[in-house]
Amino acid sequence: MRYKRYEKYKDSGIEWIGEVPEGWEIDKLKKSIVSLKNGIWGDEPQNDENDIYCIRVADFNRDNFEIEDKEFTIRNFPKEKQREYLLNKGDLLIEKSGGGEKQPVGFVVRYNLDKKAIYANFMAKMILDKKYADSNYFKYLHSVIYSKRINVRSIKQTTGIQNLDTNYYFQEYVVYPPINEQIKIANYLDQKTSEIDSLIQDKEKLISLLEEKRQAIITEAVTKGLNPNVKMKDSGIEWIGEIPEHWEVKPLKRIFKIVNGGTPNSSRESYWNGEIVWVTPNDLSKLTEVYIKNSERKITEDGLYNCSARIVSRGSIIISTRAPIGYVAIAGVDLCTNQGCKSLVAIKKANPKYFYYWIFSINFYLNALGQGTTFMELSNDNLSMVGLLIPPICEQEEIANFLDKKTSEIDSLINDIKQQIQKLKEYRQSLIFEAVTGKIDLRDITLQ
Repeated sequence: MRYKRYEKYKDSGIEWIGEVPEGWEIDKLKKSIVSLKNGIWGDEPQNDENDIYCIRVADFNRDNFEIEDKEFTIRNFPKEKQREYLLNKGDLLIEKSGGGEKQPVGFVVRYNLDKKAIYANFMAKMILDKKYADSNYFKYLHSVIYSKRINVRSIKQTTGIQNLDTNYYFQEYVVYPPINEQIKIANYLDQKTSEIDSLIQDKEKLISLLEEKRQAIITEAVTKGLNPNVKMKDSGIEWIGEIPEHWEVKPLKRIFKIVNGGTPNSSRESYWNGEIVWVTPNDLSKLTEVYIKNSERKITEDGLYNCSARIVSRGSIIISTRAPIGYVAIAGVDLCTNQGCKSLVAIKKANPKYFYYWIFSINFYLNALGQGTTFMELSNDNLSMVGLLIPPICEQEEIANFLDKKTSEIDSLINDIKQQIQKLKEYRQSLIFEAVTGKIDLRDITLQ
């Protein structure tokens, strides 16, 4: 859709905003609020009249800039003191403490629910001056401030926790369209962003269906083979059922040696920043291909010698066995791992790609074998006894090649859809920016 522009513009004097419609005002954010009040955390619930819902930062919906309607945390706070912390529909909440480099503090959401609730101490409530500010419009305006990272210059960090200097933040200059235009802009954005979000959700559902199909194709191939007419036999494994008659079932320890990982002393600089790839579950979690050839951190020969990690050769299978269990890859280079991973080194002739797919297909089973209280871990004993389905080596290669082709086709479709989703998100963000800063004229737009 092509939008028209306003007839006349003026320079806002604000670099990140640029030109604005001639009739719009420029003023500090402070003008938009009557008051700003920090939240309260209260005490543990007592199942009495003082129990009340308490909104936390975890309840922020960062897609639609609203508080998500769900079952909130219950806290206990004296009823006679609740009044000043109660949320009303239209109040804006700003995160003041917490955050991190990728998700800094300063995010703003709108409370638009009928539930009686107070709000936690890591945020503050804005009461807007309705003469100058519509809460729905300012919800979108604050989202632009955040997406442009204007909030970052108001952050002070003396410890590991970020704190937003609200006095500084509300000194930022922003635009003030006439109230009737603010309402019109916000209503239009509500409708359009909802439509975009619906498209995104449909595409995300399609990705989930494709991922399920991918999993089903892998499972079918590594448990039934590629010949639909082959004679079958009982595998002896309840959740697998029948397998091709000529396949064998053996415990993992008969085909692979399990090699544990280790971590050099983190305080010894001479052990780190070397050339040896040192794989962790975090490295495996970020992998978008079968082979792993690099790691976020690397160790030196000295570091390797002084810890329990051992080099495994290219072609070994790497599995994360704690925090979490089940990430899998094939070593694309000689490497070692930390103790959160185990390496499978073939002691019999085996196609690593086939067994990569086999292990990928039994992720749920490996997780069921995990033990622990602080975190679940897959022990060497349990891993060594995992049953492997073993076709002849030539058939392992056929299955691996088939799955390479099929998964590549599905992965390509998924990547295309992800790019479409990213473009929709970029369009959504661009539309919000252009609307709230007056780059497009929505005064005569009719809502459907």
